[in-house]
Amino acid sequence: MVHSKDHLYLASRSPRRRELLKQIGVPFEVIVPEVDESRRQGESPRDYVVRVCRDKADAGWRYLKVRKLPPYPVLAADTTVVLGDEIIGKPAGREDAQRILQRLSGNTHQVLTAVSLICQDRHETRLSVTEVEFAALAEQDIRRYIASGESGDKAGAYGIQGKAAMFVSRLSGSYSGVMGLPLFETSQLLAAFGLTDW
Repeated sequence: MVHSKDHLYLASRSPRRRELLKQIGVPFEVIVPEVDESRRQGESPRDYVVRVCRDKADAGWRYLKVRKLPPYPVLAADTTVVLGDEIIGKPAGREDAQRILQRLSGNTHQVLTAVSLICQDRHETRLSVTEVEFAALAEQDIRRYIASGESGDKAGAYGIQGKAAMFVSRLSGSYSGVMGLPLFETSQLLAAFGLTDW
């Protein structure tokens, strides 16, 4: 296996994932391969998030070959918000964000985040499952939150690391997983590939 502890590619545009990797002292370069994130018919939310995550890692590995970049490990992640059996993605606009937050208000939803690491012909994936309970939200609180601009590019129309933390009455699982990169599972993968001194 060709890799170095000082070289890792992160296949993600997410600034939150970058922040979280920096938080645990992992050096990385960003690559952004394109992946079809459409849900397949009959696919469960767990199967969906794991498949998309693995597809991102595979696409990242192919990207290295096409660009003739050094074959260092590629880390990818995918996060989805689930209410019942419905996957709630990023809002299409302000009205959609309001509709999503009204549905999450007073309910418990799940945040599923899969993380994958690939190098050569080895590919491993872990899944983080977190339950998040929102308090009942007043209309003005939802409108004020949407006006802040935080809801636009996030699954479930909220970012737990921002103002939406005020909405969370209970969380069971991984806070960093809700942000988009579960650090426990990520560190396990890095250790399994020999990419950490911890």
